[in-house]
Amino acid sequence: MTETNISLPDKAAEAASNKKARNIVILDLRGISTVTDSFMICSANSTTQVQAIADHIEEELTKQGMKALRREGYRDAQWILLDYGSCIAHVFVEEDRRFYDLERLWSEAPSRVYES
Repeated sequence: MTETNISLPDKAAEAASNKKARNIVILDLRGISTVTDSFMICSANSTTQVQAIADHIEEELTKQGMKALRREGYRDAQWILLDYGSCIAHVFVEEDRRFYDLERLWSEAPSRVYES
């Protein structure tokens, strides 16, 4: 698969995986949400790792000409949201991911585990 054939959620997931993100899941929200087409959700062990993952996603996607429209939660780093329009990347500390449980909240969306 060439780089141009890789979807935006997979590019974000690959960048997250490179920084040891855990439990990476991609939700397909097309036809379900009017806000975005997909979520990339992943977990980290600490706030430091959450920031490192978010930074790496931004770096890698910027190299490919994609800039986040919005970034939320960076200072506290319990849950960082990177909005790329058609894909929103969610990077959580594990405890907060369990609490907010986006996979359950959006359970009608087709989902897949990212395999690097």
